[in-house]
Amino acid sequence: MSLHQEAEAAARTMSGLGVRAVRLLFTDLHGVARGKDIPIGHFAGMCEEGVSFCAAVMGTDLRHTPVVGGEEGYIDLAIRPELDTLRSVPWQPEVAWCLGEAWTLDGADHFPSCPRALLHRVVDAYAERGLEPIVAPELEFFLAERDADAPNGLRRYVDELSRVYTVGAVSDPREIVLRMLLWCDELGLQAFAANHEFMNSQYEINVKHSGALDAADRAFMLKAAVKEIAVREGMLATFMGRPFADQGGSGFHVHLSLNDADGRNAFADEGGPDGLSPLAANFIAGVIDHAQGLQAILGPTINSYKRILPDSLAPTHANWGHDNRTAFCRVPNERGSRARVEVRTADGAACAHLMIAALLLAGLDGIERGLAPPDPVVGDAYRMDDAHAGSSLPSDLGSALDALEADAVLTERIGTSLVSTFLAMKRFEVERFTEAVGELDVEAVSQWEIEEYAAHL
Repeated sequence: MSLHQEAEAAARTMSGLGVRAVRLLFTDLHGVARGKDIPIGHFAGMCEEGVSFCAAVMGTDLRHTPVVGGEEGYIDLAIRPELDTLRSVPWQPEVAWCLGEAWTLDGADHFPSCPRALLHRVVDAYAERGLEPIVAPELEFFLAERDADAPNGLRRYVDELSRVYTVGAVSDPREIVLRMLLWCDELGLQAFAANHEFMNSQYEINVKHSGALDAADRAFMLKAAVKEIAVREGMLATFMGRPFADQGGSGFHVHLSLNDADGRNAFADEGGPDGLSPLAANFIAGVIDHAQGLQAILGPTINSYKRILPDSLAPTHANWGHDNRTAFCRVPNERGSRARVEVRTADGAACAHLMIAALLLAGLDGIERGLAPPDPVVGDAYRMDDAHAGSSLPSDLGSALDALEADAVLTERIGTSLVSTFLAMKRFEVERFTEAVGELDVEAVSQWEIEEYAAHL
């Protein structure tokens, strides 16, 4: 069956469910959902060649400034739908979502700065070794309402202390988060739990683990769904690292493991040190070895570095430890089929596909070079000197971007075109921040961050 025939069959099925339009979505380098709405009758005819967009969207900052693209004359790219991602939207039954990947307009190759295509390629690289990356994303977010009288124009939804792990009306009086959970699960995101998190008006919706591409797709759609549902409720949901100066930040924790060709967890080894295989050690070592450059992708905003502080549960050094939430790579005390490593410095401003691809590439480099990790940190890594805690992570976005550019291996594996676009866009952001806040006026900094990130990330 041709792609056109498959698309026609899928469109008929959706039409039979009452769907009248397909929302074709793709991720940019910020992780923001871009796309177009297509009447269901036109969808199949647009699948083979794809839907055209100005390619400069991949190099456009969050203030709508095309940083990269003009030098090529603002050419087009084509988004081709991935039909296995097509699903109806429970809160808007006349609409279906479908994710796509970016291609050159002639269809000869993927567009070089497409994050989903990058992750697709990384998964294929692992498959050549008989391995399948398994990923479980964890995303935290804040819910707020616009209020001109509130600081920076935002009032938190439930602004009370000590609501962590509470549920029901005390933590969600309008049942907004409950609806988000149920609708996200109906959307096929495998959302299985939700609760109020530690900070005031901070929430988390948990989704199950799966293959890396599917997990990144679901994390991307979770963010898009939460933000859309919030807007429909007259709210604003933000995944930015630290939106409120009087509260801690929101993380995007990523759990990673590898399955072998027989579907067994390749990180597990009952006879190995601590129940972990040499492959797991190599993977962890690779992630630690590239931690400095990775940080630009894990924490891709000015605001991200307000979260990475001592006692924040966001690690400040490149290290690892057993069930240690002060470590960059935490290995939970579960073994066998549940053996895995959790990377803890990212926040929700990170692009899910780009971040997961970069982490997997770092781990793959560790595997290929047979790297050995340092000794695990024991206790509070925040209270250790660098000799014991490991090398410090970059403390600001500019330093992180420099580290990424200096990491020749990681840059080459991600792709020089994608990295150069990312660097140019983010350095432009750093320049604008410096111009906007001058002598680091605290109120100016906070207002700039809210305007820059909260509505978008």
